[in-house]
Amino acid sequence: MDQTTPLLLVPGLASSARIYAPVLPALWRLGPVMIANHIRDDSMAAIAARALSGAPPRFALAGHSMGGYIALEIMRQAPERVAKLALINTQARPDTPEATARRRGLMERARRGELRAIREESFPELVHPSRRNDADILKLVHAQDEDVGVEGYLRQQTAIIARMDSRPTLSTIKCPTLVLTGDADNTILNAFSKEMAEGIAGARLVVLERCGHLPQPEQPEATVRALTEWLGG
Repeated sequence: MDQTTPLLLVPGLASSARIYAPVLPALWRLGPVMIANHIRDDSMAAIAARALSGAPPRFALAGHSMGGYIALEIMRQAPERVAKLALINTQARPDTPEATARRRGLMERARRGELRAIREESFPELVHPSRRNDADILKLVHAQDEDVGVEGYLRQQTAIIARMDSRPTLSTIKCPTLVLTGDADNTILNAFSKEMAEGIAGARLVVLERCGHLPQPEQPEATVRALTEWLGG
């Protein structure tokens, strides 16, 4: 990556800048790095517009999970500003009715003060089976819950429920694109990553081994390697 091209990182649902901490030092050595704030608005359009308002004129863009939904919205709003795109453990599909119903249930629980319990319960499905008892990653998850807070979480879920189907616009993406996922991601299936890679001309698909939905803390070295190659390519 040209050192004058900044990198904008976008976290996922109930996630903060901390999710990128395991890979940030290596990426920072390559050039300027920014992390978007995605907890202040309740629609993808507004979150993307806010991110763009604080971003440099042109930048490389990487979004993880919900951050990928935001990245795809940024590509609709200002494709000319994005030099490179990385879609990490995410998908282009909209919410299904079943997923929306589940989200609304989680939102009700969060309003009752159960956000920490929600995240505790979901943790085994977030990571590779070998990491289900990883206290350090669980601690990271809970620290992010506190960063985002209940109101931020509710706004994020509202935005996710109403997000657009991005599959029809994948073919309009012309910048160099990396699609990164884990081989044991039970949150967003590998098939959806492959679908995006096939829909974006020239996209590179990387599937990390022994990795769930959180590649930054689960496989930091492999994640850095994939992102470094993407930035330098």
